Amino acid sequence: MSQSPDYLRVWLTFLQNGLVREMTFRGNFFINIITRAFWFAAQITLFEVIYSNVDAIRGWSREQYFAFMATGMLINCIVEALFMPNCANFSELIRTGNLDFALLKPIDTQFLVSCEKVDLAMINQMFLSLALLGYSLVKIGEPISMLQVLAYFTFVVVGVGFFYSMMIAVAAMSVWMGRNQGLYDFWFYITIFARYPRNIYDGTNPGSLELGEVIQSAFTYIVPILLVVTVPAEVIAQSLSSWKYPLVSLIASIGGLITSRLIFNWSLRSYRSASS
Repeated sequence: MSQSPDYLRVWLTFLQNGLVREMTFRGNFFINIITRAFWFAAQITLFEVIYSNVDAIRGWSREQYFAFMATGMLINCIVEALFMPNCANFSELIRTGNLDFALLKPIDTQFLVSCEKVDLAMINQMFLSLALLGYSLVKIGEPISMLQVLAYFTFVVVGVGFFYSMMIAVAAMSVWMGRNQGLYDFWFYITIFARYPRNIYDGTNPGSLELGEVIQSAFTYIVPILLVVTVPAEVIAQSLSSWKYPLVSLIASIGGLITSRLIFNWSLRSYRSASS
């Protein structure tokens, strides 16, 4: 009787292999770390300049916005460290026929395809994000309950799940498209809306249909990208006015994971191996 694989042990093996790969090319690894640290500093500097001229942006003070920024960076670096290299490489597995080897292994194919590579250079950004979050919360000075902390990290996981579901669904379409090298571009363009709080897109003229309101509605209820970062940031740095948006975010993440799983399995059924 066959035993089910130990997924945690397999993932730790992937992590170890990733570390070996990075240490093989140390120069490239450290350059990536420095580059990401520079990008992090550039983002901080930009909003320091903005907040030197205004007290708040749509109700977000400097410290609250930095907490929002830290949350967005944290979610993005988790997704980019764990899933982006693998999803971007999925089309190459199909093109070269190496997906055959993944299908033959006694482990869930989606897990194997999604988690085989780990971008360890992104871990530096994870620590920087957590440091910025801690600094922001200290500056805000409001007491934080354990319930808030638990809800915050729960919705960070929800955000990661939502972004992963989008990414793996798009990657799975490589089976029909042949090549899907635009995944990085898709990731950049679709997540650019999540870089700012949801209420940034509020309309200014009562009674008129502003472009911002259209974007806000579309990316809140149809594809709730605006909730991915805003919800956990509000949980930890502001007070939630309603649990409607966290509920929408949770439902979207669970629904996205289920739908992307169906799309991935459907794509495998349409896959023609290199030997066929």
